[in-house]
Amino acid sequence: MSAYVISEVEVLDDRLIETYRAMAQATIEQYGGRYVVRGGDVELVEGERNPARRFVIVEFPSMERARGWYHSPEYAQALKVRATALTRTLVFVEGIPAET
Repeated sequence: MSAYVISEVEVLDDRLIETYRAMAQATIEQYGGRYVVRGGDVELVEGERNPARRFVIVEFPSMERARGWYHSPEYAQALKVRATALTRTLVFVEGIPAET
């Protein structure tokens, strides 16, 4: 069953964010993930949100693969850059089973 990594991101350093994105993308692909949403236009329909924050959603084949990616030595290097490139909230969410 697919799993989704959902981030709401605020960029702190425009130069470092490019470095982080390249590093993160390489590790996401390595662990079988793919971007579903990457900072597209947002239309607020209900509630409140910080308009400076962007959404990023990555789909992995399973929760195990998502967790493996996040805790991997490869992504650990990207996390070092992330600490000063951006601030975010990050959640992992299981998808629904495929219909048979």
